[in-house]
Amino acid sequence: MRKSSLLLTLFLLLAVLLAACSGTSASPTATSAPAATTAPEQAAEEATAPPAAASDDCSSPDVLCVGLITDVGEIDDKSFNQSAWEGVKRAEAELGAKIDYIETQDAKDYATNIGLFANNGYEIIVTVGFAMGDATLEAAAQYPDIHFIGVDQFQGFETANFTGILFPEDKAGFLAGALAAMLTESGTVAAVLGTDLVPPVVAFKEGYENGARYINPDINLISTYHPGGLDVAFTDPEWGASTARQAVDQGADVVFGAGGKTGNGALIEVAGVSGAFCIGVDTDQWETVPEAHPCLVSSAVKLITDAVFDMIKAANEGTAPEGNYFGDGGLAPFHDFAGSVVTAEIQARLEEIDAGLKDGSIPTGYNP
Repeated sequence: MRKSSLLLTLFLLLAVLLAACSGTSASPTATSAPAATTAPEQAAEEATAPPAAASDDCSSPDVLCVGLITDVGEIDDKSFNQSAWEGVKRAEAELGAKIDYIETQDAKDYATNIGLFANNGYEIIVTVGFAMGDATLEAAAQYPDIHFIGVDQFQGFETANFTGILFPEDKAGFLAGALAAMLTESGTVAAVLGTDLVPPVVAFKEGYENGARYINPDINLISTYHPGGLDVAFTDPEWGASTARQAVDQGADVVFGAGGKTGNGALIEVAGVSGAFCIGVDTDQWETVPEAHPCLVSSAVKLITDAVFDMIKAANEGTAPEGNYFGDGGLAPFHDFAGSVVTAEIQARLEEIDAGLKDGSIPTGYNP
């Protein structure tokens, strides 16, 4: 009996010990291996990694990305900025480029806007306007792998990744002035202009006046610059219209509008004056300002679209010139006024003057 009790006691003790061992193995100890297998450094890299590059076309060497930045003017000015943008759009159509633009709202944002394109993989950046010259030159030094194209930006020295595009505004203006002088019946012609802070505007004005005097040394000239700064001088069609009206009231029967949307306001105002003529600027404004058709005999053009596209194409091929590139200019077609108002005799005289301007026998009188 005692032996049986002893065996029973031993059996119960063994059962308790087995149960205790089983409970201990069910819970992990402090020395158990962690479930994660990623090293801390690798986990940190994955957490901070940027999005996949494939999501950004401009990161691919197979995609040409071209950005355009305006001065404080607007992309749809139907003149200067729009002509440059058309050149960029040709790069999209003919070179398969990805394109975009930024309209600058304040001059202090030049560098920031350039940086937006530069830091997003754009290989070519077009900046439009004389006032952007310094900011573009600084950006060219900061981003040597990007090619910059500056419209109306003179380069005093050659920079490997910066091409400044210039035009003969004084010659185009001279032809416009000669045309105005041959059309006027009152003997008074006018010019409604952007700010004189921009040399190309001054060149247009000086050329226009000297061209008119070339035809008639005694002609009466009314030329008015916008009194505001760069932030408003090219985007004020109301001022352009009222200034053109004042000139008409003073006897002007031909008005040259040279100042972006400001000049457009002048053209549209003159279109409502019976017997008056107007002359556009930068591009053939017959195509961009149809409201001016009743008076628009021609435009003093700068072939901006062609020059911008040609420089984008050259930059993409690695053949863009360093320093300055000179585009072409002249008068746009006379459209509905050819033959009737701009007679064959007037056209022949303009061709003679154009030839003289090109060979240097006729100086424009503009001294920058």
